[in-house]
Amino acid sequence: MRMRMRIGLVAVTVAAALALLLATSVGRPVTHGPRKPGASFKYIANDSHLHLTNYIQEGPPMSSIVPLMGDKIGRAAIFGIPLQQEWSYRSSGSAAPTYYLETDADLYYYSFTDAYIATQYRSLSKVDQARFDPMITGFNPADMYAADHVRRVLETYPGVFVGIGEFSIHKEFVTSKVAGAAPSIGDPALDRLFEFCAEVGLVVLVHCDADTPFPKAGNDPAYFDDLLAMFRRHPKTTFIWAHIGLGRVIRPFPDMGKLIEKMLDDPTLRHVNVDISWTEVAKYLTATPQTPELVASIIEKHPDRFLFGTDEVAPKSQGEYLKVLAMYNPLWDRLPTDVADQVRKRNYERIFDNARVKVRAWEASHRVRSPAPSRTQTLPEPPPTFESTN
Repeated sequence: MRMRMRIGLVAVTVAAALALLLATSVGRPVTHGPRKPGASFKYIANDSHLHLTNYIQEGPPMSSIVPLMGDKIGRAAIFGIPLQQEWSYRSSGSAAPTYYLETDADLYYYSFTDAYIATQYRSLSKVDQARFDPMITGFNPADMYAADHVRRVLETYPGVFVGIGEFSIHKEFVTSKVAGAAPSIGDPALDRLFEFCAEVGLVVLVHCDADTPFPKAGNDPAYFDDLLAMFRRHPKTTFIWAHIGLGRVIRPFPDMGKLIEKMLDDPTLRHVNVDISWTEVAKYLTATPQTPELVASIIEKHPDRFLFGTDEVAPKSQGEYLKVLAMYNPLWDRLPTDVADQVRKRNYERIFDNARVKVRAWEASHRVRSPAPSRTQTLPEPPPTFESTN
């Protein structure tokens, strides 16, 4: 349905204004979502990065996300947050923190998030399930048993998950708060985890800052080279590097564009993709009139390596959910239509469709190990493949 602004309209809601902005920026009509398995509809983007819950494991039911996606978002990779903010009375008294920056108390890994995501997903209709690609996050990446956790989740909830993440290796202000040993790029626990992901076909969505907060001028980015070396050690694993290594205070560093291009040109890193999720990243990539031009020039040379994501956490309205998509309009306007379409839609579908096939096949060959209350239990069929109109 093509939206038109009526002359004489006195007031318009923020959500309606945003919907109009999104529809006109793409330059194509949209229709309502599918009503039956296998149905297709036109949409603006897929979302490679959506958190259903926050740092105290609160969030809306997954069913409430479907109306927010509406006819704008086709599919979404959905997951919780692997960390729980401790409410320490010694630290904040009766003031219950809802975010990790509101207290000095520790963060700890919250494994139940995976069971919650699986339960929410299984409560949906087949039509709505087809619009989500759930991810496993409730593991400690510094623990050699992390791969075993992922295996147990797959065996307990076959037909649900297609990847792991978003999880963090180095993240500003977060990893320093995690109770226990901090993860690191060279940790053998990660190697064991990524080898298992390659075996199964799981997509890996990993957050690792490219640099430290407030680096000294003239220093090389602290983690960039080691991160690429880690990627190279696992050529059969499909990686999505979240936010291109940027953060609230992890700003683009000198020659970052050249280093990213060099990474994308490297044939040993063809299995590494990047997502441009998060409002903070959108601010950096659209900071000046020249910035979107630079970013667009890089994407045009490597259109198959970029994915759009929102990185929204437990969104409550469509306007809130889609704001980052509109923030990228200066970039979308500079990309050829087919390239923008590839970044917003087709790269997601290629990567996650491939994961669906591989993970379901691995599950089928390992179902004998799945815990079951009886030997005659009937396991659910995998959800139908979502087909889009491009």
